[in-house]
Amino acid sequence: MYEGIVQDLIDELGRLPGIGPKSAQRLAFHILQADPTDVHRLSQLLAEVKERVRFCSECGNVSETEVCRICRDPRRDQTSICVVEEPKDVLAIERTREFRGKYHVLGGAINPIDGVGPDDLRIRELLPRLSDGTVKEIIIATDPNLEGEATATYLARLLGPMGLTVSRLASGLPVGGDLEYADEVTLGRAFAGRRTV
Repeated sequence: MYEGIVQDLIDELGRLPGIGPKSAQRLAFHILQADPTDVHRLSQLLAEVKERVRFCSECGNVSETEVCRICRDPRRDQTSICVVEEPKDVLAIERTREFRGKYHVLGGAINPIDGVGPDDLRIRELLPRLSDGTVKEIIIATDPNLEGEATATYLARLLGPMGLTVSRLASGLPVGGDLEYADEVTLGRAFAGRRTV
């Protein structure tokens, strides 16, 4: 334990996701040893990000404007929406260059243990986007974990009766992986999702 403001800095850094006590300590000491200009620039950038960045009023992605660039792009396929948990998932899918439709960011996944239910997510905001009949397909791209599966199941049951094609991203073995290291669920999904070659 350190005294005063140094410990306060370590504690605050430790509250960030994915940063444990040791990492928080390393970051704090890096900041202490860094050039004051760099530290000032970082603090200004943090404040500016909080002031300027918001969530797109249409899809929930991060944006510096009311509507994000993807939602404003008239070249995007208006008939399909890919539903993801977080804005970082939009970036991951965009990097593949496989999807040319629009997105809907839920802001998390159903997690009863943490008290997160469907009403805590941006599911209500999705429904008006489907009301005019333009959207024909919903692609559910939630994480392949317990919470993501619960969210996907809930969405499929909610959206299925609307006459939409509701699909889920395939899951299975990663490229470059070894069968002996794959868990049973992953292997089972790989078998279920197999295709002819």
